[in-house]
Amino acid sequence: MIPPSAPRRPTTLTTHGDDRVDDWYWLRDKDDPETIAYLEAENAYTAAGLAHTEALQELLFSEIKGRVLETDLSVPYRHGPWWYYARTIEGQQYPIHCRAADAGGSGEQVLFDMNLEAGGAEFFAMGNRVVSPDHNTLAYSTDTDGNERFTLRFRDLTTGEDHPDLIPGTSEGGAWADDNRTFFYTTVDGQERPYRVWRHRLGTPGGDDDLVFEEPDPRYFVEVDRTRSGAFLFIAIGSKITTEFRIWPTSQPDAAPVVAHPREQGVEYYLEHHRSPHGDRFFVATNADGAANFKLMEATLPNLGREHWIEVEPERPDVKLDGVDAFADHLVLYERAEGVRRLRIRDVAGGETHVIDQPEAVSTAWAGTNMEFATATLRYQYESLVTPPSVFDYDMASRTRELKKQQPVLGGYEPSDYATDREWATAPDGTKVPITLVWRKDAVTRDGTGPALLYGYGSYEISRDPSFSSARLSLLDRGVVYAVAQVRGGGELGRRWYEEGKYLKKTNTFTDFIACAEHLVSEGWTSPARLAIRGGSAGGLLVGAVLNMRPDLFGAAVAQVPFVDVLTTILDESLPLTVTEWEEWGNPNERQFYDYMKSYSPYDNVRPVDYPAMLVTAGLNDPRVSYWEPAKWVAKLRVTKTGDRALFLKTEMGAGHKGPSGRYDAWRDEALVFAFVLDALGATGA
Repeated sequence: MIPPSAPRRPTTLTTHGDDRVDDWYWLRDKDDPETIAYLEAENAYTAAGLAHTEALQELLFSEIKGRVLETDLSVPYRHGPWWYYARTIEGQQYPIHCRAADAGGSGEQVLFDMNLEAGGAEFFAMGNRVVSPDHNTLAYSTDTDGNERFTLRFRDLTTGEDHPDLIPGTSEGGAWADDNRTFFYTTVDGQERPYRVWRHRLGTPGGDDDLVFEEPDPRYFVEVDRTRSGAFLFIAIGSKITTEFRIWPTSQPDAAPVVAHPREQGVEYYLEHHRSPHGDRFFVATNADGAANFKLMEATLPNLGREHWIEVEPERPDVKLDGVDAFADHLVLYERAEGVRRLRIRDVAGGETHVIDQPEAVSTAWAGTNMEFATATLRYQYESLVTPPSVFDYDMASRTRELKKQQPVLGGYEPSDYATDREWATAPDGTKVPITLVWRKDAVTRDGTGPALLYGYGSYEISRDPSFSSARLSLLDRGVVYAVAQVRGGGELGRRWYEEGKYLKKTNTFTDFIACAEHLVSEGWTSPARLAIRGGSAGGLLVGAVLNMRPDLFGAAVAQVPFVDVLTTILDESLPLTVTEWEEWGNPNERQFYDYMKSYSPYDNVRPVDYPAMLVTAGLNDPRVSYWEPAKWVAKLRVTKTGDRALFLKTEMGAGHKGPSGRYDAWRDEALVFAFVLDALGATGA
């Protein structure tokens, strides 16, 4: 079977006097028939190359589907006089969004059946789904090709009919004013950056909408929302390292937003409104004054500027404050301590605090849907690598909890059959790097011969916390150890952990990951030949970088929508999101950043070595990582690498960054990835 060959058409790219010759630059042209022909040829080659795994793929798909309660119901949450929830039906790709008069489902009303609305669309996703304060109108938006530009519509929930209002080209997020006819939304610029906030009045053409705010600085995104208290609307304006908020009352939709505190480069602050009989105030989580792990402040109207902030809780060097939610009598503080996400409750009146204890040390907890302000009940979710997603209602006053639902896992799943733990690898500079692991107890012997899959991300301060996957059981039951490398560049160990893996310290992310892989080998979990790695988007950059650095350390790799053409992309200001990324990666128009990025960019550092078996994915309509990055990378690997191990490129021709939108399609996609990994590692046995 002869692999596809993309013709070489050299293009010289010159920056700082440095010439880079890109033989596949031409693949950027989506309208070139040869581009589409090449992608389709790669898809055909992948299908043929994995044809011998089709029976395994079908078996894996059946296993994944067989563990899911296909006809199911989410836990209803209260919002005003209604209880809102979603349900799924066996055989249908998407959820059905509903509400009822009580938590038991009396008088159910279907608000939005995604299956009906999708029709025959290959891809279908929702952006907004926001109910008006009087609960009579639903603002909703949909995307049918994966480019994350949504069409906004409004549905009369008393009749079930849509209003004629139709607004294309919107981004996610939106908020209603108190009059139930004014809705605020955002639109994107040519670089896919949400930058404008608009005011729409129900029953008027979208072309007549008022521009409320426009952010000219290409580093900043904007979003609009409504406080839980219902008292204020706000525009959140943020770059990677700086924020600013503008607020105005929900009772005054025509008012001009007022700046809370003007932006200061490098200063982040996040507002949470609290209303009491004593008046309005805002709690502020901020890194101002060098509080790298953030501190909690308080400000009262109308004086919201930084000079008026009063400290409520100081920064703690060992605990990162990720955010705060305000309820009538309590605050919920979202924290990271010892690499674990936790919830701490603070009594508003007395200031007494307590952490919600969880049953497992290696686990994660986060807020669920909490729409009501005047309540003592916190809805939160909990899971671990062995405990399925669980929904709890927690009484913040009595400190008692009620399990509302644990996601069913069909087929006789027994958590006690599996084990999870945290180990620590040592990076080259001596830093201890956490690894979370899960395995089936009776299927793994630590003799250095077993298969393992190591996952990594490590960018944007995003934490990869231990989460459950019923699909993953198909790997664990075949003796695969699954591990997550919580490398620098993520946020697992606080803000400093993130800062040690960005800008001119980005290679720490890669060397941390390599250290984690070496740890798995040295501790007898696996061997290089039986170690697979996986990452997507910025995690795909991680995969590409470590493959160039240590191709001998891995037996297989999965890079999904990988950001691998780093230098060319970050230099091109016409591409989506490029300028905003300079505060994450650095600006390569400065020579030091250019040279540093060039040193690790996967595409620029492909070498004539024997790379592991590789599966690479792309999305033709991806607005975040353009399809040509993985396509060019594979084309270059084909003519450069030595050895004869598999190299596959699979492009979704009708989807974007997140892959297939329907749940059955997503399960089949995962079954294909699993089949590739198991086949490459020689672990296809039952």
